[in-house]
Amino acid sequence: MPIERTHARTHARRAFTLIELLVVIAIIAVLIALLLPAVQAAREAARRAQCVNNLKQLGLGVHNYISANNCFPPLHANYSHIGGPPPGGAWPLGWAVALLPNLEQQQLFNAANQSFGCSDVPNTTVSFSKVATLTCPSESQATGPWQPSSWTNYAANFGGPASISAWSGPFVPMANSAAGTNSSYNNGNVGTVGVQSIIDGTSNTCMFSEKLIGLASGTPIYPSTSSQSRRVVFQVSSVTVTNDGGSAAQALQFMQACQNVPGTTGSYGNNKWSGAVWAGAHSGTLNFNAYDHVNTPNGLSCVDGNAQQPGDNTDALTANSNHSGGVNVGMADGSVKFIKSTINYVNWWALGTRAGGEVLSADAY
Repeated sequence: MPIERTHARTHARRAFTLIELLVVIAIIAVLIALLLPAVQAAREAARRAQCVNNLKQLGLGVHNYISANNCFPPLHANYSHIGGPPPGGAWPLGWAVALLPNLEQQQLFNAANQSFGCSDVPNTTVSFSKVATLTCPSESQATGPWQPSSWTNYAANFGGPASISAWSGPFVPMANSAAGTNSSYNNGNVGTVGVQSIIDGTSNTCMFSEKLIGLASGTPIYPSTSSQSRRVVFQVSSVTVTNDGGSAAQALQFMQACQNVPGTTGSYGNNKWSGAVWAGAHSGTLNFNAYDHVNTPNGLSCVDGNAQQPGDNTDALTANSNHSGGVNVGMADGSVKFIKSTINYVNWWALGTRAGGEVLSADAY
């Protein structure tokens, strides 16, 4: 009998106690809690790297375009080809169409009819096609605001504050593209821009940046405290921006008013235009495919007290992204830099101009 009891004890299995089981579960939960942020950070790092690569491809495409044409692509095509700007005409083709052959999209470029706008039937194949190079993988909206796949996250820089000097960036309209429709198109800065026009230096002038796409819902009002506030536009009624007034004080007033929009303020106008279609430009304005250097990155976008619709060259159409702490920016020399949201506004304004004559320190951004 004693031998049998010893044998039974030798083969008995000892189970986990409840406390031991809870301890193991707690340890696993802690490990998962520590691991998940690291995994998410690694994924975002990969998305950000892809975004940087997209901007490098755009920069390379622009320089190949310059090699062939001795100038930067115009911000948008000539309105006279399509019977004038909307609502009477159609949305003109934008700068991205001109770059298609240099983005390994020759067939898509061949499908573009330059005699029609991007919203006309002959160009629906082009306008409704998705171009991966023009979309940032960190964009959290799965569907575009106009068509499911036509959106873009990359916008061309058309300049610093218009109250100092309008159309002061590398991407501007052709001089005759909207004669009689918008007095700002008579500004001496519009027309052909070549590398020789980048007097500030190509390494000190922004060419592209990121913009979150608009909202397909169109016109609902979103307060400035909303999670969607960076996708919409707000009006600053207290400031009226004057083109080419040489006024840095007015630009600062506008920027500060935009940064301090009360939390109860609702968004202004239609919210769907930002990045809605990569192939086009909207009216005589810049909603689809452009941004400017008024408010600093990841701030709000605003219109002044005279706005008829969002997108005038006097507006603050701000660069923004889902990357933590800033935005990726493609410079005119083809390099890509990460610009922090906390950049000094004076340096941000300077990076927006091609011939402003500003002095930028190497550690300014």
